Amino acid sequence: MGYQSVYDRSMRDPATFWAEAAELIDWDRPWERVLDDTNPPFYRWFSGGRLNTCYNAVDRHVRAGRGDQPAIIHDSPVTNSKTVITYAELQEQTARFAGALQALGVEQGDRVILYMPMVPEAVVAMLGCARIGAIHSVVFGGFSSRELATRIDDAKPRVMVAGSCGIEPNRVVHYKPLLDAAIDLAEHKPAHCLILQRPQEPGTLIEGRDRSWTEALAAAEPADCVSVAATDPLYILYTSGTTGQPKGVVRDTGGHAVAMAWSMANVYNVEPGEVFWAASDVGWVVGHSYIVYAPLLAGCTTVLYEGKPVGTPDAGAFWRVIQEHRVSVLFTAPTAFRAIKREDPNGEHLKRYDLGGFRALFLAGERCDPDTLNWAEKMLGVPVIDHWWQTETGWAIAANCLGIEPLPIKPGSPTRAVPGYDIQVLDDMGEAVKLGDIGRIMLRLPLPPGCLPTLWGNDARFVQSYLSAQPGYYLTGDAGYLDEDGYLFVMSRIDDVINVAGHRLSTGSMEGVLAAHPDVAECAVIGAADPLKGELPLGLVVLKSGVTRERSAIVKDLVAMVRDEIGPVAAFKTVAIVERLPKTRSGKILRGTMKAIADGKDYRLPATIDDPAILDEIASALAAIGYARRA
Repeated sequence: MGYQSVYDRSMRDPATFWAEAAELIDWDRPWERVLDDTNPPFYRWFSGGRLNTCYNAVDRHVRAGRGDQPAIIHDSPVTNSKTVITYAELQEQTARFAGALQALGVEQGDRVILYMPMVPEAVVAMLGCARIGAIHSVVFGGFSSRELATRIDDAKPRVMVAGSCGIEPNRVVHYKPLLDAAIDLAEHKPAHCLILQRPQEPGTLIEGRDRSWTEALAAAEPADCVSVAATDPLYILYTSGTTGQPKGVVRDTGGHAVAMAWSMANVYNVEPGEVFWAASDVGWVVGHSYIVYAPLLAGCTTVLYEGKPVGTPDAGAFWRVIQEHRVSVLFTAPTAFRAIKREDPNGEHLKRYDLGGFRALFLAGERCDPDTLNWAEKMLGVPVIDHWWQTETGWAIAANCLGIEPLPIKPGSPTRAVPGYDIQVLDDMGEAVKLGDIGRIMLRLPLPPGCLPTLWGNDARFVQSYLSAQPGYYLTGDAGYLDEDGYLFVMSRIDDVINVAGHRLSTGSMEGVLAAHPDVAECAVIGAADPLKGELPLGLVVLKSGVTRERSAIVKDLVAMVRDEIGPVAAFKTVAIVERLPKTRSGKILRGTMKAIADGKDYRLPATIDDPAILDEIASALAAIGYARRA
């Protein structure tokens, strides 16, 4: 059955479509209603049904006779270690961890915050919470104490689970002191902390509150899986909010399990027993969905990588992992491939490895410029699939669904809507824009299974943030357009559509032009304030390693390219060449922060920034061309 017929069926009869998809999951009790639409806009999937996610991700594979299959491969170049955990071993570890939580008083519905590095115990902890119906909230390891404290006060966890430290290529990140400071700052005080003591830097345990992971699990009785309602929360994942107060995205149990299992077969075309690698972090939504839950629900082997795309030890790190662990499909962010391309533009490292079993590369997390996609395709010789989704949706909104029918690739587009999603591009009045015109990308309600049903403890903010812009629609916050073939082009965040003398222009389209220059490794375009035209586009570019051309000549090229491709209306005249761009730890470029610097405005240091020192470098580079710190 081809893509169009599958998609049409998902739109015409979503209840039957998703009921069939739910057969991929083992249910303790069948649902009463596939789609409960009795309280819009708060839609619920599989209401009345009961299941357990940990059972579906672990125990049922053991019962099916596949206990000896590897479930997790932990590859850590920063500690020079590799570990393989089978499904049977994962079952034993998650049951014992769940028992340790129960011994600390954790019951169904209680919250547990995890503050962990990229180690197998992080996966064990997530699954162990799900095993007993506790709600986990993973906070990216190394987040500041203040940011961790805000999440403690919002989720009110009974127990914290943390590693003593994280390991970076050139430093040790001290988690335990950050955890202690966060608890001191928070009004809510967790009753207990479980600390995984890493040998690189054990933490100091506080008597009466803290317990060693090893000792707690050794004393614990293994816990059985607890059946929970399909509509019960599985986890909370915080995403940044415009008010500075993070939003707790809720993921339900039943819809999430169905969407994850369906996506592995239909979007990624991965079968049980194959090795799937999402090169991300468990602290981000990609880590939740495609390091932990989806691969394990599908009976795959998942790779947990504690390293970088470059520097651990070189730009061939990804190729080594793919060869060594026989990875079939890799999912990562475009920024990882930009880093590899910058260090090794001709793919010399790739020549050392055999990627014979590697089938496809999926990219997501930020807009993928056509140059990066084409470079990856040329180097790897496999389909490179750009797909688009959000923390809030938990899985792909638009993708080239390889498990249904591979469609022609259009660089710059994540292809078409995934079955279940009704994508519309609307203007500010709620009317559909013409094909090819940029507008607000919105999703007609109800959203498919797996997407957020609400925000933790704040239904009103859920409606105000996502559903109030246009009744009956979810606001993605992204701007873009649909072409005549139904392909979606996501150009930028709505806030990044700039107004130049009355003309609405996408910074993403300009970035696509800059990225195509042979000397450019990565780039960003922001709209800087201008007293005459309102805003003017300002380009920031990072050059590839080994570029020796005069920078003034490169800048001249870039300005001419934008003028030729987009036209004089863009008024693109200014480029700053910088050594690096400020990013979050998940690889997103901090365009809003750079705009504030360019406009001379105060800004709040982003909690997720990878390296705060880079902002001073950006300010100096922009000041040199007359922008930063001006009145």
